[in-house]
Amino acid sequence: MSTSDVVITETRTMPYGFTCGVVAAAGAFFGLFVGTAQGSGLAGIVVGAALCAGLAFLAMAVAGVAHERTFKWGVLALFAVAGFWIGALPGLVVGTLFGWFIGWFIYWVGRCRYRSKLPPYLTSGQVLWHYSFRVICGAIFVFLITPILVVMPLSFNAQNFFTFTPEMLAFDPAGYSLKHYRDFFNSADWQQALRNSLLIAPVATLLSVGFGTLAAIGLSQPHVPFRRAIMAILISPMIVPLIISAAGMYFFYSRIGLQGTYLGVVLAHAALGIPFVIITVTATLVGFDRSLTRAAANMGADPVTTFFRVQMPLILPGVISGGLFAFITSFDEVVVVLFVGSANQQTLPWQMFTGLREQISPTILAVATMLVAISICLLTTLEVLRRRAEKLRGLSPG
Repeated sequence: MSTSDVVITETRTMPYGFTCGVVAAAGAFFGLFVGTAQGSGLAGIVVGAALCAGLAFLAMAVAGVAHERTFKWGVLALFAVAGFWIGALPGLVVGTLFGWFIGWFIYWVGRCRYRSKLPPYLTSGQVLWHYSFRVICGAIFVFLITPILVVMPLSFNAQNFFTFTPEMLAFDPAGYSLKHYRDFFNSADWQQALRNSLLIAPVATLLSVGFGTLAAIGLSQPHVPFRRAIMAILISPMIVPLIISAAGMYFFYSRIGLQGTYLGVVLAHAALGIPFVIITVTATLVGFDRSLTRAAANMGADPVTTFFRVQMPLILPGVISGGLFAFITSFDEVVVVLFVGSANQQTLPWQMFTGLREQISPTILAVATMLVAISICLLTTLEVLRRRAEKLRGLSPG
């Protein structure tokens, strides 16, 4: 039996008024969206609250625990049919999901199962805060992730629109197409922007990793004077508004002949990526056992050999994590390149900005989807490396 299956507090049947009230509130919340889509939010609230309250009463007073599974299947079928009647195939999908949720939610509340994994001594207020906190976090997560989830299906729109067409909402295959992805790969402007991004971002990442790693190792030494002030200066690009940094780079690079050159854009992106490398490598060095480097020196290893053979393997997860952050920063950056670069250094984000400002091109949606996929892969790699770094720090002595 896993720890998630352990029941700490025994369940019991809650008063009908409490169960019906809570379930009615959930039904009113979802009914608001359905009613608004149908032209009357108030009607949706009333119908949703009344319907869910009635189902909760039937579940607790009539069906009980003995017929729980049958009742849940009935609720699922009821909402699936209602969803299909209101919104055809998309309504069927949404109705099925809501029917499954409301059937589970009724018994979760009515049988006090929300307390089963919690200690019995918690007060009602503490239990309320326990779940309210999770609901708030979930709402914030949905608020942040919804724009991304909306863009991805829109990139498969068969029409040149930035909205869902009736064919897409009806899940009609004719409403979906890969034309925007084909436009991206067949467009000379988009391909030039892609080449620039693939040229600038890796070189800027290498510079960020090199300088950032050396700076982090140097500033981790306690004998370095003014190391806190130096650290603050090095990570200032993360704190100073980006538009100010971009304007400063423009005036400085114009004086030394780097404005409008690939080298200027690379150096600007490297300056933005170095703080991420410094922070991640410094965090990795917190758990580093410095007696290992002293032991290597006692065995006759020179500083360079000690760094690459002893120190680097242990801080490598932090170095790679910082490099990935620097790569994402460079690959997605648009403000600095607008100031420092020229038309020859137009990157993907710059091309997307131009497409939104001058010509509304749905190809932007396809590019955004690909960038999201790349970011997800990189962030997954970061999480794997973070766990490996924690494991290494746990195994190191001292």
